[in-house]
Amino acid sequence: MILVSLSIYYICYKYQVMSIEVQNISKNYGAQKALDNISFSIKKGEIVGFLGPNGAGKSTLMKILTTYINADEGKASVNGNDVNENQKAVQLSVGYLAEHNPLYLDLYVREYLAFNADVYKVAKSRIDEVIKLTGLTSESHKKIGQLSKGYRQRVGLATALLHNPDVLILDEPTTGLDPNQLVEIRNVIKNVGKNKTVFLSTHIMQEVEAICDRVIIINEGKIVTDKKLDKLVSEILEQVIEVEFDKEINEKLFDTLSNLKSYKNINNKVWELTFETEEDKRSSVFDFAQENGLKTLQINLKSKNLETIFREKTSK
Repeated sequence: MILVSLSIYYICYKYQVMSIEVQNISKNYGAQKALDNISFSIKKGEIVGFLGPNGAGKSTLMKILTTYINADEGKASVNGNDVNENQKAVQLSVGYLAEHNPLYLDLYVREYLAFNADVYKVAKSRIDEVIKLTGLTSESHKKIGQLSKGYRQRVGLATALLHNPDVLILDEPTTGLDPNQLVEIRNVIKNVGKNKTVFLSTHIMQEVEAICDRVIIINEGKIVTDKKLDKLVSEILEQVIEVEFDKEINEKLFDTLSNLKSYKNINNKVWELTFETEEDKRSSVFDFAQENGLKTLQINLKSKNLETIFREKTSK
């Protein structure tokens, strides 16, 4: 009985359709390589943060996944539909909020959503649902051109949700939102993400920590990190101390330091020590120096957070 159950599980896992699948995608703009042979897959229900510096290739990949442009090489699919061969099916299964949110500024909010409801052939009752969901009720009687940038982002998000797609692809969804609006929209995305797949790009690290299950970092068109958020958090909990001694040291002595994960010589007498602990280890390093007849000329605690990891992965 157990063997049968395991076999069924294996078959279901092996042949499950990924919400998003990217295989060896490359894209060039003239001599510039925007994407360089990248691959990953996203399961249904995951909320994945797609991070990278400006020009790393984030928006290019999102445009490929939403059928706006074609890749030069490789394959991509959304909900099992090839982005080149089944464009209509992809478009129907995706809600897309572009980085530069294209809106008809002369239309009223409800009028604009009604226009899109006709395009997607969804019931007009859905308009009230997405207005409430995205916090647009107080602004829904206004023309889009009268709205602040933050509320325009909400209109874009409401439009992306209108046809109740299985996959949300959001390019900088919280651009222009004030701190209160940020919390509200993050909660919307997180709640929606319980039943959908969400693939979002952002430069706001707190947003990733608040929303995402997994983080993909891209730099110069290549994926440099693809990890579950909890694994990245375990890296964040590492403590890095830079210490300068008054003379050179035999590195084998570091083996006596508790919780020491690794060490690296920076410059003769300067060392970078990485500890796996939340405890402040500077006093331990100071005691270590005294026990070994050394003086500490300086001890610096280098805080490590998601932003630090991002810089480490994307610095040239």
